[in-house]
Amino acid sequence: MVSAPSWDCGSGRACQDDNRTEGDSEMTDRARAPKAQDYSVVPGSLGPRRDFRISVGLREGWDAEGRVFDVSEAVRTARAWMKRRVEAGQPALSGMFTRAEVTYAWPRPDGTVGSDREPVALFTGEAVHAYLGHLSDEAIVAMLNELSIELGAALGQERIYVAFADRTWILDAGEH
Repeated sequence: MVSAPSWDCGSGRACQDDNRTEGDSEMTDRARAPKAQDYSVVPGSLGPRRDFRISVGLREGWDAEGRVFDVSEAVRTARAWMKRRVEAGQPALSGMFTRAEVTYAWPRPDGTVGSDREPVALFTGEAVHAYLGHLSDEAIVAMLNELSIELGAALGQERIYVAFADRTWILDAGEH
């Protein structure tokens, strides 16, 4: 039988966690937090910075009445894409999703100016050298395009805006 660990419950008196079961470890069994001197550069991780961004709208279509997706739908789509690639033995990008608002203005034919905003999902990350350094820029671009197209199709978008390293481009599904 394992005895329940005791902790100081204040005023110097001991208390016990009676909900502990055999096999539970004491609080002191955790690994200690790293200290500043513990850090070093991981071998093979130093390389060129290759950051990327995919910007995909969350409002389906062009008009204000279009369905607005939650960013979690973009996350689900990207995770499914990543999982399929890794299951097939292929590399995948990883990154962070955030919800944002894109704002813009345009001249109207009558001389007035219109402006609008719309929700977007931003997928940002880096092709980390330690994991993807063996891949060419063209291979990273191909993965970005593949993921962008899946996100665009899932979220009902005609255009997806992509950036990689020092380049940007727009993927367009065209009028159908």
